[in-house]
Amino acid sequence: MPRGGERRLDGPGANGRLLRVCDPRSMPTDDELQNRIETLEQEQHRLREREGEPEPDPTLEEDAARIEEIRVDLEVLWDLLRQRRALREAGEDPDGAAPRSPETIERYWQ
Repeated sequence: MPRGGERRLDGPGANGRLLRVCDPRSMPTDDELQNRIETLEQEQHRLREREGEPEPDPTLEEDAARIEEIRVDLEVLWDLLRQRRALREAGEDPDGAAPRSPETIERYWQ
């Protein structure tokens, strides 16, 4: 639950999937998006380091699933941040940007 002045960086995603990206009622700032990206990248890095440890870890399947969730969330966050920057550069309100579904973003890469 957000405390006074904080904004939640999660909200509903495509097909009912909860994306830990942004609450559409409260658009995060560029700094908030960048902080969330950095936090997710650090978590992803820690999980990938654990994959290379010599002792097998029973949580590797959970880690792999989490790494995939992080990958998707990062794509959505980066897309939203790029939208905000593009709107600002065009002289428009960056709060007009909206998170796109992971499926939409994945199609960009094909």
